Amino acid sequence: MISRFINQLFYFYYLILIIRIFLTWIPNIDWYSQPFAFLSSITDPFLNVFRGLIPPIGGMLDISPIIAFIALQGIQIGVNWILAAFGL
Repeated sequence: MISRFINQLFYFYYLILIIRIFLTWIPNIDWYSQPFAFLSSITDPFLNVFRGLIPPIGGMLDISPIIAFIALQGIQIGVNWILAAFGL
């Protein structure tokens, strides 16, 4: 039951990341107005970790979200493994 709830939280965060990434393709979005400020406040701290490690290719192509998704999947697998070890 707990593992199912945690997996749903991960799924929700995946969806929020996807929405955030698609919205970056739209020019002139004011990221300081709602609901965009909410999305960026939830996703940017996680994405900034990878943006600091991997600079944009050619100054325009940001592949850090791909690495962020891979890392998030690794975290999810690790959390599921720990929950399974404790029988949750």
